[in-house]
Amino acid sequence: MGKYLLSIIKALVVVVLLNVITSFLYTRFDLTEDKRYTLSKPAIEVAQKFDEPVIVDVLLDGNIPAEFAKLKTETIQLLESFEAKNGNIQYNLVDPLEDSENPQETVAQLQSLGLQPANVTIEENGKVSNEMVFPWAMVNFNEQTVRVPLLKNKLGSSAEERINNSVQQLEYAFADAFTKLSITDKKSVAVIKGNGELDDIYLADYLATIRDYYNIGAITLDSVATNPQQVLDQLKGFDLAIIAKPTEAFTDQEKYVMDQFMVQGGKSIWMVDQVSMEMDSIYAGGGTGFALPRELNLKDLFFKYGVRINPVLVNDLYFTQIVLATGEGNDSQYNPLPWFYYPMVISKNNHPINTNIEAVRMQFTSPMDVLENAYNKTVLLQSSPLSKTDGVPRQISLDMINQQPDQTTYNNGNLPLAVLIEGSFTSMYKNRVKPLKLQNTVEEGPENKMIVISDGDIIKNQIRNGRPLELGYDKWTNSFYGNKEFLVNSTNYLLDNTGLINIRNKKVSIPLLDVKKIAEQKTKWQFVNIGLPLVLTILFGVFFGFYRKRKFSA
Repeated sequence: MGKYLLSIIKALVVVVLLNVITSFLYTRFDLTEDKRYTLSKPAIEVAQKFDEPVIVDVLLDGNIPAEFAKLKTETIQLLESFEAKNGNIQYNLVDPLEDSENPQETVAQLQSLGLQPANVTIEENGKVSNEMVFPWAMVNFNEQTVRVPLLKNKLGSSAEERINNSVQQLEYAFADAFTKLSITDKKSVAVIKGNGELDDIYLADYLATIRDYYNIGAITLDSVATNPQQVLDQLKGFDLAIIAKPTEAFTDQEKYVMDQFMVQGGKSIWMVDQVSMEMDSIYAGGGTGFALPRELNLKDLFFKYGVRINPVLVNDLYFTQIVLATGEGNDSQYNPLPWFYYPMVISKNNHPINTNIEAVRMQFTSPMDVLENAYNKTVLLQSSPLSKTDGVPRQISLDMINQQPDQTTYNNGNLPLAVLIEGSFTSMYKNRVKPLKLQNTVEEGPENKMIVISDGDIIKNQIRNGRPLELGYDKWTNSFYGNKEFLVNSTNYLLDNTGLINIRNKKVSIPLLDVKKIAEQKTKWQFVNIGLPLVLTILFGVFFGFYRKRKFSA
């Protein structure tokens, strides 16, 4: 008896010691095939910057639909991975509608903070119900708060694809939020003015979004005519130049200043319309307008870097819609109608910039030729396989909406619309007569990047009551497109030296139950999980009783 008691005491002591030791040691083993619980190095580095508490409020507590329960689980596991790297990162689960006396008022308050709910239709046992969920997290550090969207919607996605897309972007979304909260030395972005570019109000949402990462200023090229050196020196104080839909030609002197900015290491995003055409012109012309080539004097600059924007229009059967009014007065109706000159560009997911983004809306865009030269070029956006080009000058009429397109003519698709160019930049004025004299000019520069987009409206947000709306939102059709995400990703890629943007390439696959199979095979699996164990238990009992009876009766 004493030996038995001693063995029990020894076992208890060993168990207690093991618990004490493991409380000071923490390790995790990621056995998943896609390593979804293994944080990337850039994410770890940004998480380890905090030496004070970072509180993450995850708004997915309470009774939520099954697909969001999976998203909640994946979010918690990811945050636990961050917490393992830095104990200052902590999380809370919050039900935003719990104990709310006035749910509608609470929902309105959340929406005023930019937290849009997801309405989910649930069908269970023949009953259909609607649930409202707020798939968001709020990352709080000192007096700063950053919103993190947990749900990633993509056009036409199934429930499984939506969860996969959402989980895939979680690590980047939280690492991005930590980056915003930890930035102390911001890089600078210059908005180029002086050549008829978009007014600031049409850039407002994009600029407000990147302001979390970068300092923003304006540079006017008009001054090149009087003091080009000063303009170049000012430009050198910026890391990236944004050229958003210029409508007036660049002089050779202005081009030389921009050339020297890029060759000496300045990044740039060019958003250029090579054809002059606006929907407002069609409306003002009674339903008809004329598309004309636009001369910006940039062909030789782009040609040097290996792209050529053609002065024609992309006509695409993968289109977005415009809204036209029919009827008069109180009988007016607003109908969304196809508009083939507004392509809906679906990403190939071939680069961190365009991975897992919603379809991008482009307007009166032109195709580009990608030319062979020493630079590395990646096509980030392209038209659909069912697209073609329409030459200009051309009369464009709203009557085309009523005409059935001839699909046999849409055989010149996959036209490049946005191209990333990377390499050691060489001045386009190398071995040429310079249009003006500048100090400390360079003809061969370091490794650099630039993006050329053949649509100036890709960055243009709409306006309602004099206030800018979110970039990518169409107030007429109430549709959201991926323009903002694409441009923010482009900006971050050009300026990101930590590799954080590469997290977007991480592939995650979450296996989910097939709802259709569950409904079809419900009875079968109920029997397998409930009935079969009972049958086996009864058979075992009968067999065991028979066995005992036979054994002891002998």
